[in-house]
Amino acid sequence: MVYDLVRDEILDLVLPPGSPVDEVQLAERFKMSRTPIREALVRLAGEGLIDTLPNRSTMVASIDFLNMHTFFDALVLMYRVTTRLAAQYHRPEDLEIIRGFHEDYARALKARDTQAMIATNAAFHAAIADAGRNPYFTGLFRRLLDEGRRILRLYYQSYDEQFPQQFVDEHAALLAAIAARDVEAADRLAKEHAEQIVRQIQTLFTRNDRLDIGL
Repeated sequence: MVYDLVRDEILDLVLPPGSPVDEVQLAERFKMSRTPIREALVRLAGEGLIDTLPNRSTMVASIDFLNMHTFFDALVLMYRVTTRLAAQYHRPEDLEIIRGFHEDYARALKARDTQAMIATNAAFHAAIADAGRNPYFTGLFRRLLDEGRRILRLYYQSYDEQFPQQFVDEHAALLAAIAARDVEAADRLAKEHAEQIVRQIQTLFTRNDRLDIGL
């Protein structure tokens, strides 16, 4: 429970990069001994979400902007390959699941619910990956989507809650290409969709006034 809650708070920027993680305070908050707290923090450290400094203080890990290009390369590739495979191998029931998450995302965007948008976006693309029937690609893509939650949070913040309909339209186009079993169109649309996200994030990184959290 501690691991799940603290992990979500880190990934959703409730606990921003560089903020302290105090074992004693967490024990008091969750009303439990420090042993399970320590075990949860060890797991989070293993995932690179918290750092223990030489003076033994613990803090939320920074976002590695210098090596972000490697994350982007992997993300774009996984968008493409999973969507391509979904167009090739999906079953009728897969389309219903993907469509359901697409509709959930559209409602979240209309409500300007950033948290729900991030969750339903990940679910939409994970469902596409599932339809591709390659568990190795699915596992890697889920991990990338999860690790990218902090970046996606900054990405959505850059729109000042004025989220364009383009987000929903691009998902609809992906769904249509998958349903039509148009492998090449699915690949092309997934590439365009992923690359526009990368461009927006890269633009955000150059706007120092918008990065109002400790990095």
